[in-house]
Amino acid sequence: MSGLAAALEVVGARWALRIVEQLLDGPQRYGDLQRDLGVPTNMLATRLRELETAGVLRRLPLKHNTRAYALTERGLALRGAIDALARWGSAHVGEPAAGAADPQR
Repeated sequence: MSGLAAALEVVGARWALRIVEQLLDGPQRYGDLQRDLGVPTNMLATRLRELETAGVLRRLPLKHNTRAYALTERGLALRGAIDALARWGSAHVGEPAAGAADPQR
C-alpha cells in the first residue's frame, strides 16, 4: 500500500479532514463541531469514533455529560497536508480542467 493510500484509509472519508482542520485551532466540544461544520450528527459521531480509533484525536473528559475532542500528535502532523490542500483548492478549484476548451475564445 502506498503512503497516500494508507493516509486516505485514515482521513479520506467524507468530513474527516474538515474535522481535523477544525481541531487544529484547539479542542472543541461535540456540539460546536457539529454547528460549525454543519455535519449531520450521526456522521460526526461516526467520523469522531473512526479518527479516535486511528489515533488522530482523543476524547477529553468534561463535566455534565459533554464531550470535547483534541488532536493527538498524529493528528497535529496533518497540518502541513491540510494547508497544502487548502492552497491547492484556492488556486485550482473552479479552474478549467487541463485541455478543456477556453470559453473566452
